[in-house]
Amino acid sequence: MTAESLAADLAGKPDALAALARRFPRWDPYAALPALLDDEPASVRFLALGPARRACEVAAARLRRAGIGASADPSTSAEEPPAGAETLVVAVTLGDGQRELSTVLDRYVGRSPVVVLAPDADTVVARYADLLVPLHAGTEASRLGCRAYQHALALLLLLGHRLGAPVGGSGNFPGLLLRVANAVGTLLDKAPDWVPEAAEVLDSPTGVHLVAPAERTASAGQGVQVLRRGPVRPAYEAETGEWSHTDRHLAAVTDYRALLFAGSLYDQRFAEHLVQLRGAFVTVGATPDRERVPGAALTLRYPGDGDPDVRLLTEPVVAELLAAHWWGLRPKS
Repeated sequence: MTAESLAADLAGKPDALAALARRFPRWDPYAALPALLDDEPASVRFLALGPARRACEVAAARLRRAGIGASADPSTSAEEPPAGAETLVVAVTLGDGQRELSTVLDRYVGRSPVVVLAPDADTVVARYADLLVPLHAGTEASRLGCRAYQHALALLLLLGHRLGAPVGGSGNFPGLLLRVANAVGTLLDKAPDWVPEAAEVLDSPTGVHLVAPAERTASAGQGVQVLRRGPVRPAYEAETGEWSHTDRHLAAVTDYRALLFAGSLYDQRFAEHLVQLRGAFVTVGATPDRERVPGAALTLRYPGDGDPDVRLLTEPVVAELLAAHWWGLRPKS
C-alpha cells in the first residue's frame, strides 16, 4: 500500500468504468433476479461494512422513496429480522469484511434469496449467493477499494431500478457509466492544477471534515475512509443541514477545514457560519441556483455535476486524490 499505488488505481477509474459499460447489453447482472422472486419482495435487506454499507444506504433510501421496504445494516448487526422467500438479502463486499458477512449470511441461506456483489467469483462470500454479481473493478494495488466502491454503487443503483426505484439522471445505465468516466477523467486531467491548491486550503492539524447533503453522505463516508486508511489523516463527515447544529461548535474552537460536496439547500447557511468562524472550505460540484457557494476558497466543477447519479459516482475521487497527495507527502518510516 503506497501513495503511488493509490494514484495508479485512481488513474484507472475511467478505463474501468468504460470497460464495465461495454459489457452491456450482452451482460445483464440481474437477469436471474425474476427467477429468485415469486413477486416483488416485501422487503430488501442490504448488508455490508464500511464504504460498502454507505453505498447500500443510497440504494435502500431510493427503494424506500418508491414505497419498498428496505434497510441497510452493518453485517455485524445482531438484529435478526424474519427471513423468508419474501425478503431479498443483498450482501456487498469490496474485498474486506467477509468474515462478518459470512456470519450473517448463514442465517439466510436456504431461507431467503441472496444476492452478493463481490470483486469476483473467488471471493469467499460468493458461495452464499443465489445470484453473484462481480464488480469488474480490476485489481487495485492499494487495496483501498476505490474502484470497487464506485462499481458497487453503480451496480446497486441499477439493482434499485430493477426493483422499482425511480431512475436518476439517466435511464441509460451504460451511458451513465460513460458520463461518469468522462467526469472522473476531467478531474484527473486537471488534478495537477487543483489538488495542491485544495490540499493547502484543507490542511489543518485538527483534520479535514467532509460535508455532504443527506442523500450523498456516502460520498463523504468514502472519502473519510480513504483519508484515514491511506495517509492516516484525521477525517470526519457531517451532513450539510445538520452541520449548523453539530460541527459548527467544533468550528468555533478548532482550525476547521471542510470539503463541501455541494447541492444542499443548506450550502449557503453552512458557508456563512463557517466563514464567520474563520474556517475555510473547498466546494465540489454545483449548488442550487448559484454558480458557486459564496466564501469557498476553491470551487471544483466537472461535466455532468448537476446530475444526481453522476455526482454520486464521481465526487468521491476528489477526496481520494487528496488522500494520494497527502500520502505522498508523508515522511517515509
